[in-house]
Amino acid sequence: MDADGQNSAAAGSALAPGGGVDVVDGVVLAVSDFDALLQITLFTLGVAALGTALIFPGGVALGWLLARKRWPGKAVVETVVALPLVMPPVATGLILLKLFGRRGPIGGWFESVFGLDLVFTWRAVVLAAAVMALPLLVRTARVAFEEVPVRLEHVARTLGAGPWRVFFTVSLPLAARGLWAGGVLAFARALGEFGATVMVAGFIPGQTVTLALGIYHHVQLGQDREAFVLLAISAALAFAAVSLSEWILRGRTRPRTE
Repeated sequence: MDADGQNSAAAGSALAPGGGVDVVDGVVLAVSDFDALLQITLFTLGVAALGTALIFPGGVALGWLLARKRWPGKAVVETVVALPLVMPPVATGLILLKLFGRRGPIGGWFESVFGLDLVFTWRAVVLAAAVMALPLLVRTARVAFEEVPVRLEHVARTLGAGPWRVFFTVSLPLAARGLWAGGVLAFARALGEFGATVMVAGFIPGQTVTLALGIYHHVQLGQDREAFVLLAISAALAFAAVSLSEWILRGRTRPRTE
């Protein structure tokens, strides 16, 4: 077994009852400890926000390309982007583990150039959240740009505006509501990420524990009360994020005067 496999087994063993990390006495995930509960919640919010921020520019650009351009391999790109939606999350996590591990092509490069380990760190949690949220962002961005009337873009070009100016002054403002809603929806998906995270980041107390990992861990230990506390927080955050996304799509962010 290679180094990444050993790390994965060690980190994963902490998720199983009797694993290598003793949290039964309330050291790591004591939901009765407000500070520990706040740390897990803020960490989950932080990695979801960072993951969404990292994919937002590229996701918007890719959504525009898929909506407005025709190019060889477009169908392949659409399929690859959508794969995390339909593949088992643990399968996506395994792919990430092999790509970004120390012996992987991307992870090995990061270690040799920057001296950074990606897997089994907080960076891996951000990576998993970003990858799993990307399909929702791209699909929403594509729909948002498709709803922008092409006629308006053509009129701007006939008035002398170049492609970049048309994009930033016509396409982007008109699609903004859908783009922001897609970003919030991607953030909501990142909040609940579990399968890919447990593969590429494992369960490392104080470093990679999110709300989803905490819920699973407490259920495995038979600590239902603690699991339901984390479940309530997770459900409340997801409800707020999805509601905000719907609110943005309905144009309620600012009153209309007719």
